[in-house]
Amino acid sequence: MENSHRAAAENHGHTDHSAHSTHGQHVDHSAHTDHSAHGPATWSMAAVATLHCLTGCAIGEVLGMVIGTALGWSTAPTMALAIALAFVFGYAFTMRGVLKAGLTLAAAFSTALAADTVSITVMEIVDNAVILAVPGAMDAHLDSVLFWATLAFAFVVAFVVTTPVNKWLIGRGKGHAVVHGLHG
Repeated sequence: MENSHRAAAENHGHTDHSAHSTHGQHVDHSAHTDHSAHGPATWSMAAVATLHCLTGCAIGEVLGMVIGTALGWSTAPTMALAIALAFVFGYAFTMRGVLKAGLTLAAAFSTALAADTVSITVMEIVDNAVILAVPGAMDAHLDSVLFWATLAFAFVVAFVVTTPVNKWLIGRGKGHAVVHGLHG
């Protein structure tokens, strides 16, 4: 068989086969790091991904805090609702974008899970820890400066902590690199 390939190549003026050493072999690309179509992860890419994630999380978390506080719930159920809604809105923002790219609902949900789970989890741990650490923040009323200032501060800290996580994930072809791959 090699002789027939060599004869065919010589008929077309090719004699060096060293460049074709993988001819007929399956090349495994799974070990290679995928940096998406945009090259290596940058701090700018990570910041945009984090801001995207933070937007969905913030909407869900604020809504959960407002509902829990307005209903007079204690800390645990209020935080549980806020965290659950943060995940719902975080995933929904990503799903909205990937559905526009033509994915089915199931594929969009799967992509959102892959893209956002680590980011949202880190963000929620950090911002809720900050809120719990500020004395009186969980008991503050919706009309108090303490409530809103603590929430805003918690989101800033979560953004600062989560951005390097997203940079690391994107650099390995994970997290929001999955979503960027659909737009590239």
